[in-house]
Amino acid sequence: MPTVKVLNMAGAQVGEIELSDAVFGREVNPAVLHAAVRAHLLNQRQGTQSTLTRAEVSGGGKKPWRQKGTGRARHGSIRAPQWTHGGVALGPKPRSYRVVLNKKVRRAALLGALSSKVASGDLIVVDEIKCEDYSTKTMVGMLKALGSEKKALIVLPEVDRVAIKSCDNIPGVKTTLYNTLNVYDVLNADKFIVSRAAVEKIEEVYA
Repeated sequence: MPTVKVLNMAGAQVGEIELSDAVFGREVNPAVLHAAVRAHLLNQRQGTQSTLTRAEVSGGGKKPWRQKGTGRARHGSIRAPQWTHGGVALGPKPRSYRVVLNKKVRRAALLGALSSKVASGDLIVVDEIKCEDYSTKTMVGMLKALGSEKKALIVLPEVDRVAIKSCDNIPGVKTTLYNTLNVYDVLNADKFIVSRAAVEKIEEVYA
């Protein structure tokens, strides 16, 4: 079982915790992680981009000039793609980019992502993440004490509006709950900061 230090919000060690091999000690499969990240990013796309074809552009019902005898190229509509203000040939139309991964792949990807954070030393367990009052300064101080100066994902065991709001204005910092984790957010964060209570719930849910 991997063992990591438990720190307080001031960055001082207050204990240790043994992590479950079933969740934090799994073998990392890069192909599965890639598939999960790709699916996540594709599923964020709305797919609402659209262009007008020559049939949808207003105007162009009359042949601009007769077919022969003018010395100019033959044309049937001023809304053909080669004309200014004409329709778009082979342009994008609304479509779904949705990719569905089966349950076993999604689970393996998330457990692999969590295990990779332990292996790289980027998982930080905090005894308790809590703010007495709305204070961005408090959360910035915690991040500095924990050595997290860049992107960080903070995982809470339950909805704490004070802590969440206190992190909202910090660039690169995102908060989430133990049951809404996704592979992209875990891998995208430089530091994975999780409270002790959230670790226990993650192990309970995913073990």
